Amino acid sequence: MAATTPGTSTVNEHELEQVERANASGLTPVAFVHGLWLLPSSWDRWAALFEEKGFVAVQPHWPDDPETVAEANAKPEVFARKSIGDIADHVADVIGRLDKKPAVIGHSFGGLLTQILAGRGLAAVSVAIDPAPFRGVLPLPISALRSGSAVLKNPLNRHRAVPLTYDQFRYGFANAVPEEEAKELYETFAVPGSGEPIFQAAAANLNPWTEAKVDTKNPERGPLLVVSGELDHTVPHAIAHASYEQQKKNSDNVTEFVELEGRGHALVIDSGWRDVAETALAFVQRFV
Repeated sequence: MAATTPGTSTVNEHELEQVERANASGLTPVAFVHGLWLLPSSWDRWAALFEEKGFVAVQPHWPDDPETVAEANAKPEVFARKSIGDIADHVADVIGRLDKKPAVIGHSFGGLLTQILAGRGLAAVSVAIDPAPFRGVLPLPISALRSGSAVLKNPLNRHRAVPLTYDQFRYGFANAVPEEEAKELYETFAVPGSGEPIFQAAAANLNPWTEAKVDTKNPERGPLLVVSGELDHTVPHAIAHASYEQQKKNSDNVTEFVELEGRGHALVIDSGWRDVAETALAFVQRFV
């Protein structure tokens, strides 16, 4: 699987332990890839569900991710200067150490990373949930611009870690849940995020050398499901479906799209997470 240049690995001890546990289990691994403003722990309930169903979970970090939300908010600077390429290579390094090719499930920028990894032939099956756009995905709805404005409004944010205010989180993530739940999600899950991926995605169609690109034609891509939340402001239907339209040109593999009614960008962490997880699980079980 993926090779890493000696001395360049950013895989941490916790990730190595997860890989060793997965390899020792002999089970099919499922790698959960988080997006901006969340941590790997945001997938804990998903990991438990998939393990109940006979898989073994791996929750890769982004480089230098803290372990807890409290640590993340105390030292936000660790998130800065992490590009899409940096993160994709790191996650590829983690899953490349697995004995079995994993299912890969990602949300938001994790959904983009999932497609990048699948395009490298590293996934047995993939689920991209409300995925951030890549080069070739053209729609840019107003709600997505508003969600990204927390970062894009200041060019200096490209090299910074940018936290979301509650109001920004409410609009971009938690618009489809009651106010009380939105506040709980913000306090429980929200952490600062690297500004660089937002700028990269925003300029992807202007930069032929962008890191925000996906090999959609690789015959080794594997089956792919794109999931969209009907009410998502950050990755609206137009973006998610345009990603699917690009991916379905892959004639060697199954490509499917599903939109979940009444769901916003927080669909993987809010009180309805299990419905989304079971949608992903059913797709994965068809192929591994």
